[in-house]
Amino acid sequence: MDFASGDTKGILLGNKPYNEMYLSDGTTRPHYLSYEHWLKEQPAERLSQKRAEADALFHRVGITFAVYGQEEGAERLIPFDIVPRVLPLEEWIRLEAGLKQRVRALNAFIHDIYHDQQILKAGVIPPEQVLCNSQYRPEMQGVDVPGGIYAHIAGIDIVRDDAGEFLVLEDNLRVPSGVSYMLENRKMMMRLFPELFSTHRVAPVDHYPDVLLDNLRSVAPTGVADPTVVLMTAGAHNSAYFEHAFLAQQMGIELVEGQDLFVRDEAVFMRTTQGPQRVDVIYRRIDDDFLDPLAFRPDSMLGVPGLLTAYRAGHITIANAIGTGVADDKSIYPYVPEMIRFYLGQSPIIANVRTWMLRKPDDLDYVLAHLPELVVKEVHGAGGYGMLIGPASTKAEIEAFRHQIIATPERYIAQPTLALSTSPTFAGQGLEPRHIDLRPFVLSGRDVTIVPGGLTRVALREGSLVVNSSQGGGTKDTWVLEA
Repeated sequence: MDFASGDTKGILLGNKPYNEMYLSDGTTRPHYLSYEHWLKEQPAERLSQKRAEADALFHRVGITFAVYGQEEGAERLIPFDIVPRVLPLEEWIRLEAGLKQRVRALNAFIHDIYHDQQILKAGVIPPEQVLCNSQYRPEMQGVDVPGGIYAHIAGIDIVRDDAGEFLVLEDNLRVPSGVSYMLENRKMMMRLFPELFSTHRVAPVDHYPDVLLDNLRSVAPTGVADPTVVLMTAGAHNSAYFEHAFLAQQMGIELVEGQDLFVRDEAVFMRTTQGPQRVDVIYRRIDDDFLDPLAFRPDSMLGVPGLLTAYRAGHITIANAIGTGVADDKSIYPYVPEMIRFYLGQSPIIANVRTWMLRKPDDLDYVLAHLPELVVKEVHGAGGYGMLIGPASTKAEIEAFRHQIIATPERYIAQPTLALSTSPTFAGQGLEPRHIDLRPFVLSGRDVTIVPGGLTRVALREGSLVVNSSQGGGTKDTWVLEA
C-alpha cells in the first residue's frame, strides 16, 4: 500500500502540526522506516479486513465503555486504529525521566498540603487555591500514609507542540483510567500482525498488571507481610467497569463493591464464603465523595461506613489516597513546574502548556479578547466536557461561553489551541492524518515505575482536536522501540 506517495503523502505531511511519521522535507523519520516498508507492501483489502476483524474481536471480548446521557445505551465500543504510534527509545528515555520527576513532585505536594503546608507558607501557591478547592479534604490533615505516597497510579496526558516538543497537558491522579485499552490494543496488534513483532523490537507492556500489583503490595500498612489487595468498583453501571474487572482478573485479586466490605475495630474486612477476610490495600476506582457515607456523602450507597476511620488509624491503604484530587485540578496544574523546583530543586524536564488563570484580572482580559483563538476549560471539568475550543466554535457559542466566563471567571483556565501532532490513521479505505495525545501510566510505591508506552488516543474525526473516547475519539497501540 503506497500511502506515502501522491496526494496522500501531502495530506499526511500537513503544514503546521508535528508529523509523527514524516520530517518536514517529506522523508520518513528513522524510527518509522521499517514499519513504513512493511506497510507499503500491504494490500488495502488486507488492512480493511484486519480492521473489521479487530472490531469484531473487541465486541466479542466486551471491551466497551458507558456513555452517560445517551438514550440508546450506555455501552459503546472504543474505536481501535490498526496503525501504531511509534516512539524511538531516546525520546522515551527523556519522557520517562520527566514523568517520574513530575509525579515525585506531585506526591510531595500532596503530602505537604496535608501536613506542614510549606509551599503555601512560602507563597508559591496562594493558600486559597488549595484550601478552598473542592477536592481538598480537611479530613486528611495530619494523616500519614505509607511511604508518603498519595498518587499510586497517575495518568499524565502528553502532547507535542508544532516543534515536536513534549508538553504536559493534564495530570490525572484521582482514578485515572485507560490502561486496559493500552494492554488490549497490544494484544490485538500481536494477534492481527504477529510478523511485525518479529521484525521490530517493541518494548513489552503485558507485565503491567504484575507491576501494578507489586506496587500496591509495596504500600501496605506497616507490619503487613503478605497483604491482601482488592479492587473496589462502583459496579457494572460505571463507565470504566470493563477495566475494573479486567485489571482485577489480570492481577488475580478480588473485584469488590462497597457492600462486600465492612469495618470492624478500625480494620477493613471482605465478606467471603469462608467468613470475613482482612483487607490491607484497596485500589479504589470510585471518587472520594462516595467512599464513606459517614465521612462524605451520607446518601452514598457505594462506599464503606467507617472506612475513613480505618484509614486514619493506618490500618488500610487506599490507592489513590483520599484527597489526591486537589493535585490534578486544572487550577493547580499551572503551579506544577514550581512544585518541581520547590520540592526537588530541579528544572522541569517536561514543560506545561502555557496557561492563563482567569481568576487573575490580566489573564481574564487577555482571554476575553482572544476567545476565538483559545481553548477554555472548566477547572473541575473532565472527559472533554465543559470546554470551549475557540477555532472550532461558532460566534454564538463563543459569546455564550463569554457570558459564563464573566459570571464565574475563577471556574476557568485557558490555553492556546495546540496543533496536536498527527499520526497516520486508517480511515475508510486509506491513511489520513489524525491528531493524537499520549497517556503514560506512572506507578509510585517502593519505586516509581512506568511501563514503556501508554495509551495513545486519536481524534478520529477529520480536523478534530478532541481525543476523549466520550467525544468520539479512538485509541492506538503505542510502540517504544528498544533499539
